[in-house]
Amino acid sequence: MTIALITASVLRQLQGRFTGALARTLLFLPQIIPGAAAGVAWTWMYSDNGVVNQLLRAIGLDDVARPWLADFTWALTAVGFIGTWLSTGLCTMLLLAGIGKIDNSLYEAARIDGAGPIRQFLAVTLPGLRNEIGVCVTITIIAALASFDVVYLSTQGGPGTQTMVPGVAVYNLAFNDARLGAASALAVVLALVVIAVVVPLQRLFREK
Repeated sequence: MTIALITASVLRQLQGRFTGALARTLLFLPQIIPGAAAGVAWTWMYSDNGVVNQLLRAIGLDDVARPWLADFTWALTAVGFIGTWLSTGLCTMLLLAGIGKIDNSLYEAARIDGAGPIRQFLAVTLPGLRNEIGVCVTITIIAALASFDVVYLSTQGGPGTQTMVPGVAVYNLAFNDARLGAASALAVVLALVVIAVVVPLQRLFREK
């Protein structure tokens, strides 16, 4: 969410330029890639001889290279990066659309009052994106709680239970352990957690 907000603010400065259009295209590209395909691709890139480790070794960081998805310390971070890569583009586009609705006269008034870029962002952009930020936060939380395909195809919840998410836990209970009752109960609890988180967020970010 923070990455998307910063990226949208930067892209606003590149409106009408080829670099801005190219950046928007590259950011939104992950949205058309199925989560399963992304999971398989990143599993290969994170492997011991994958692209990530080859790049690290090429710049002399051999000690940093590791099988990321099999590392107890870094597996969750690695999977989280995949999720961030998949979701940042959508949030960025939503925030860009929100920035486009903010009246330019507000920025001009802020500049006349001596506000710099950071002050303009805090005083004009951020309040003007209240609704869009609420939508992005909601989407991000739901995606995190409901994630399954990327985690299952990349780590299956391992190593150990380091990357175990509710979706994978429900799948394991239902299809690996044949505990359909427990799987159903966990799925219902997950749905209630999503509702309990989303409803207050919608009230918090509702435009007054």
